[in-house]
Formats: sequence, C-alpha cells, structure tokens
Amino acid sequence: MTIRHLHIFIAVAETGSMSAAAKRLFISQPTVSQVIAEMEEEYGVLLFERLSKRLCITDAGSRLLDYARHAVSLFDEMEDAVGRAAQRRRIRVGASITVGACALTEIVGRFEAQNRDVEVTVFVDNTSVIEGKVLDSSLDLGLVEGRVSSDRLVVRPVIHDELVLVCTPQHPFAGRERVSVHELDGQPFLLRESGSGTREQLDGILRDRNVHVKPKWVCHSSDAILSAAIGGQGLAVLSRLLVREAAEQGLLRILTLEDAKLDRSFQIIYHRNKYLSAQLQSFLREIELSAQTGS
Repeated sequence: MTIRHLHIFIAVAETGSMSAAAKRLFISQPTVSQVIAEMEEEYGVLLFERLSKRLCITDAGSRLLDYARHAVSLFDEMEDAVGRAAQRRRIRVGASITVGACALTEIVGRFEAQNRDVEVTVFVDNTSVIEGKVLDSSLDLGLVEGRVSSDRLVVRPVIHDELVLVCTPQHPFAGRERVSVHELDGQPFLLRESGSGTREQLDGILRDRNVHVKPKWVCHSSDAILSAAIGGQGLAVLSRLLVREAAEQGLLRILTLEDAKLDRSFQIIYHRNKYLSAQLQSFLREIELSAQTGS
C-alpha cells in the first residue's frame, strides 16, 4: 500500500462517493474503485458499504481512516521539511474563541519573533470544531477552553482562567458584590453558541439548579458579547481575562456567583499519534511559559 492509496481512500471516505473522489483527485472512477478493492483485499476487511446509493464507511474503515490521515499528514510534513527547507515552516494552530481573543496573539507574536523561519497560522472557532480539525489533522494542535470528548487526543491543561458574571454600572445588580444563581432566573442573557466551552459550563450550572435565563443574544464572538454587555443588552458570563480592561475602565461590573464555581483551564490538545517536531515542541513550551508568567 502506498501514500497514493491512502489519499484515494481518504477522498472516498470524505466524499462518500467513488465518482466524487475521482473528480476531487482528477483521476478516473475505475482507478478509485480498483484502489479501494486492493486495500480491502490486502486487509481482508470491507472498508465501505453501499447504503441508499451512498458509500458508508465501516467500523474497520473508520479505524483505518484515523491512521491514514495521520500517515498522510506526517508524509506531507516530511516533504515540507526536506524538500522545502529554504522556505518558512508552518505550524497550524486552532484556538477556541475565548483563547483566540485573550491569549494567543501575544504567544504567537513572541514565538515568531524568536523563530524567524517558522510561520504560525491560526484558525479560530468553538471547541468542538477545533477538536474535529485536530482529529483529522487539519490542525497540528489546539488551545481550547471547552470539554474535549475524544480519547484519541492528548489533553494538557496549561492556562488557568475564571468565568465571571458581568453587568453594566446601571444594572440593579451593579451595587452588589455577590449574586446567587437563582437570581439569574428570567434575566436577559448574552450567550455563546452551543459547542462553546463557556456556554457548556454555564448551561451545566443553570441546569443543575433548574434556572432558566432569557437568551437575548446568541453568537460565536466573545468580543461581540462583550460589546453588547457594555451596551446594556443583558448579563453575560465571560472570561475574566476578556473583561478585565472594560472593568478597569468602569464600563462593566464584575460579580461573584456565590453558589457556583466557574474556574477552568485553557487546554493544549493534539492527536496522540502526532509527531511533535522541534518547532512544534518549541511552540508548546512558549504556551507553557506564558501560563507560568501570566503574560
């Protein structure tokens, strides 16, 4: 079996069609069919089943797909390192939205200043999307604040964070230091989207206490929620790192939820089969150094 076999197998798995895979790779459909047949014969397993005119990957195929993606990714990385040594190397980093807004810019800036031959590209989305892209090798690693579900990932907590309740100085809660979770019932709230680590943690606390808030804004952007909170659109639960400047300027009040713990950690995630190059290890050390120094 060759890297070419793996490329074709991955294309079929992602498109669910021999013909679509052939179009993606600019080869003939019979060639694709032959490659898949050769792989199934070599391993003695069925990799795809045809259901409702669509190819569905089998359990054996899914196991192979995980390894195939990483083998192809590692091969491409080798080609890049050996065949393009004169060009800048690249690290692909995923960040969940709060991390991207609060912490990553300074980390990337310091790293690139010290490693002129390495370029860091960043993709920002919610934790569940970043997890998926790390799993399929679209990203080398992720820095996320949400719960990670896959046991195929290494998860390393690195940066401590705290979620805080914020309101404007004009809000009835503003003159207080502490608010109970039950007092949030019926309050208009500015919320992150489903799949966000911040949203998951808040939803868990509200659900446990049978408290129901009124979703006034729901969006992917923590910065948009911060802006809406400053504008008096509702209460919000956000990272202390994100709201620190607005609180110092008197635009927001930070409140303590007296019966809920909102501590959490930003976590490094990468595939357990990931080859950690010298550049990637250096970037991981930069993240850990930032956590230790608080900058």
